[in-house]
Amino acid sequence: MSRLIVSPTRRSVVKALGIAAIVPLAGIVPARAADKPEVIRIGSTAPGHLKFILYRNKKLLEQEFAKDGIRVELATFDGGGPASVAIGSGAIEFTYIGNNPSLRLGATGADVKAIGLSSWVPSNETLIVVRPDSPIQKLEELKGKKVAVLTGTVRHSTFAKALKDTGVSIKDVELLNIGIESSGPALARGDVDAIVESTGPAQKLVDAGGARVLFDAGVSGKKEWAVPHVLSVNGAFARKYPDIVARLLALDIATARWADANPEETIQIFVKETGSSEKAVRSTYSDGKFWQDPKLTDEAIRSLQGEEAFMADAGLLKGKVDYDKWIDRSYYEAAQKKLANN
Repeated sequence: MSRLIVSPTRRSVVKALGIAAIVPLAGIVPARAADKPEVIRIGSTAPGHLKFILYRNKKLLEQEFAKDGIRVELATFDGGGPASVAIGSGAIEFTYIGNNPSLRLGATGADVKAIGLSSWVPSNETLIVVRPDSPIQKLEELKGKKVAVLTGTVRHSTFAKALKDTGVSIKDVELLNIGIESSGPALARGDVDAIVESTGPAQKLVDAGGARVLFDAGVSGKKEWAVPHVLSVNGAFARKYPDIVARLLALDIATARWADANPEETIQIFVKETGSSEKAVRSTYSDGKFWQDPKLTDEAIRSLQGEEAFMADAGLLKGKVDYDKWIDRSYYEAAQKKLANN
């Protein structure tokens, strides 16, 4: 088995700021230099984006920063909204979250920098499911129906795009802002008519006989619907500790390369850590490619700009993103230099 060598740590779990879990580095912390933070706090939407999950499973960040006496805390949030509030306020330093919450935060003018991509998977990782015995057979038949979806997520946006393709507005659907833990039982009781959810947990519900796929965005969606997810950093932290940001990005790049070099181990880790359907995970990451390169290309930025325009038109965004202020590719360039010198 291929592995990245890491040092073991003890886990503890606390709840704060809408955080589902925080995993701090244990042990005695040595004295720190003034130019180093005491802690680096990184958030992702639950159960976590792929690189975030690999960090957590293999203790990669703890290994990287323990030699400096810097604690690392990994936190998962129920939705990108709470995570974006946390990074905007400085409660956490980095986020691996979806494009929609990232763009909404960017549009507020908050002191947050987009420094890389969390991922850019070409398939649309969204399923729309109904009860197995539901009379609903077409997406447009959801007009006037109750649909469970975490509002403000990428899935919300994908659902709006899919409906628009059939001539139905997202405003014609009654949305219930609930996640899979509550929406699954609600569907079984008949309290909602459909669920819009990530492919992994939704496919697991289907495999258990609790739902039927009405629409698979990965199969029937359009290529342009796939928009990059974003790696962001709190601006004040980045200005104070630019070398720390570059080091994290260097580890991000290395982790992305490791995933592509070790597809089977990566898939098994992801399935184990998320509880997702292995079938769905293999479908999302077909051909052993994981699309985790953090490089913010011009094409990626154009895709984000297109998503911003759609969100504004659909009433999912207020304000406007200033890309010259929001995007900062200098940390990626510094990370590349670090890797080249190692």
